[in-house]
Amino acid sequence: MKVLIVEDDEHIRNGLDEILKGEGYETRLAADGRAGLDLFRTEAPDFVCLDIMMPGVNGYDVCKEIRKQSPSLPVIFISAKSEEIDKVVGFELGADDFITKPFGVREVVARIRAVTRRCLAASASREDHDTIMMGDLEIFPAQLRARRGESSIDLSLRDVKILRALHENRGRVLDRQALFAAGWGINHLPNSRTLDQHISQLRKRIEIDPQEPEIIKTVHGVGYRYE
Repeated sequence: MKVLIVEDDEHIRNGLDEILKGEGYETRLAADGRAGLDLFRTEAPDFVCLDIMMPGVNGYDVCKEIRKQSPSLPVIFISAKSEEIDKVVGFELGADDFITKPFGVREVVARIRAVTRRCLAASASREDHDTIMMGDLEIFPAQLRARRGESSIDLSLRDVKILRALHENRGRVLDRQALFAAGWGINHLPNSRTLDQHISQLRKRIEIDPQEPEIIKTVHGVGYRYE
């Protein structure tokens, strides 16, 4: 899933880029409204994170142009403008959400996942809507969630990609390169530490006992397997 980030503050732009990539999204970055519109036309993103106060073409005008060409494309305004009227204007222009600066990582992740769920619900393939069973864990890819009994577990886009790859190769060992390609994409260089840290964090959420995992098993010196 591809996200366009249009933000003139380099620090915030790079921070959002890091957060989104950490969740498993492809990103495209623009430092002003005009560049953002150019990337919107050439890159066809799945949704847009859009600052309001920018030099040249402001975020409201960018949103208007996006709405002319793609009425249903999700747009999240991310702005220091926190007055109620600013939010009203944003929502009247068709924004799906409005995040006020300064913001925390967890807030951004939660709102991004909420918009992603709406995107997947509207356009996901049959594969994304199918439920995946891994032991007693029921995974709902289009909802970015899993369930064990009465407990609901939030998942990132990358979590779902990794779990799907393991499920589709049940009984086979997937080496680190294969899992990295599934979760991060073929254009990223494999990094064992990055993968192992992600698997460790994922186990803490989906395994009954992360120290004795039943879903994602380690095959020492090779990779991981779901039996």
